Amino acid sequence: MRLILLGPPGAGKGTQAQRLVEKHGIPQLSTGDMLRAAVAAQTPVGVKAKAVMDAGELVSDAIVNAIVAERIDQPDCANGFILDGYPRTLPQADAVGAMLDERGLSLNTVIELVVDDKALVGRILKRAEQAKAAGQAVRKDDNAEVFDERLREYYKKTAPLIGYYYAKGLLQTVDGMAEMDKVTASIAALLAKAGAKM
Repeated sequence: MRLILLGPPGAGKGTQAQRLVEKHGIPQLSTGDMLRAAVAAQTPVGVKAKAVMDAGELVSDAIVNAIVAERIDQPDCANGFILDGYPRTLPQADAVGAMLDERGLSLNTVIELVVDDKALVGRILKRAEQAKAAGQAVRKDDNAEVFDERLREYYKKTAPLIGYYYAKGLLQTVDGMAEMDKVTASIAALLAKAGAKM
């Protein structure tokens, strides 16, 4: 089972990805984690990425794509994986298609968590309050201004992927505002329909 979770920040992609990891035993691939792992392992791509990050620059698509390609060749991805936070742009989506084609693989489905932007702001502020109350660190992006900026970035760069995957017949949508367990059940039903191994 190979799938992509799409949706704006705060939509619950991370939570749902974790539940899929537990249920199906396939890894959740987040570019941040993959970058850190490649740098730590000093892979050829990791060494390049470290040099760019040490110079205070953003890691290029070419490096990120190479890190993803390197990661999906690992044994734990043999039965599939969940891409979370990647691809973020249309060129990255083309790169995912190309790297899967090269390996004779394809995506099972792309699931968009559809949410109400105004309600999302409330959701992240609530998350910040809960973290404070529990004595935990509050995420840097859990404030309205930072969140607004991330939302604008999402609509500018990532939202076009919705049309891209719809045109390929891969897009499925789920009501991301529903109760967490209902979202999980809806995703499970879509995966069953998409012919993913359950």
